[in-house]
Amino acid sequence: MVARPGAETPGADSPADHAPADRTGATSPLGSVDKALLALERLAAAGPHGLPLGSLAADLGLNKTSLHRTLSALRFRGYADQDPTTGSYRLGPAATALGDTFLGEENLPALLGPALTAVCEASGELVHLGVLSGPEIVYLDKVEPARAVRVWSAIGRRRPAATTALGRALLAFRTTDRSAMSWYAAATGDTGPTTITADSLWDTLTTARAGGYATETEENEPGISCLAVPLLRAGQAVAALSVTAPADRMGPDRHRELARIVRSVAPPLLPSSLTLPDSLDANA
Repeated sequence: MVARPGAETPGADSPADHAPADRTGATSPLGSVDKALLALERLAAAGPHGLPLGSLAADLGLNKTSLHRTLSALRFRGYADQDPTTGSYRLGPAATALGDTFLGEENLPALLGPALTAVCEASGELVHLGVLSGPEIVYLDKVEPARAVRVWSAIGRRRPAATTALGRALLAFRTTDRSAMSWYAAATGDTGPTTITADSLWDTLTTARAGGYATETEENEPGISCLAVPLLRAGQAVAALSVTAPADRMGPDRHRELARIVRSVAPPLLPSSLTLPDSLDANA
């Protein structure tokens, strides 16, 4: 059957379903999907208060009735919410969970493997990847250099966050309240070479925030020292990478050199949503 001039082709987007063209003048091959994506982007920018339908339609240059259908579909899957009192729409939990799922522990080794490898090759040292789990860190991955470094580390191993460079980098760049320092300090027990207190840990984290990296020397293993840099998402540390080497070659100058290496080689290889601390530029 030949369609009448002006009639809609079955399965095609109607004119109301077409989102605006981009800055180059190109239009999406599937306007209804493009419109949903634009709505999600605008709701994300609007924050927790959201936007009423009229304002959202005006911002996007879309028909209110058509946009309402799009928002209904997004609400059905949890990607948008509607305030029952004001009627405004806001980003839903399914949308905010996407990034967390993508950067989940099971995905991080694959996502960050190229960056770890590049840092290992550029530094010639052992590189670890770790995340915070309660008062401890968990090693998720490691890349070993050509020259062996005798370190008792294994993927899945846990260590107190307060005594490790990885843990300190993570705690320094999270919204960790000072009142929580006692909990992290208590988790170290009394087996280390130095006693960690709530006050000493807070001072250590303050120094790490200022420099953009954290260090530890022989606090987990005799003769071994580490430097760790946090990997930030929206300003909060979701993971950290560390460079591990014999303590006799890990003085302040080497720390600064390693920080420069991480800043130089890691950023182009990180997922686009992850960054390094700005303070690493000024102090490395």
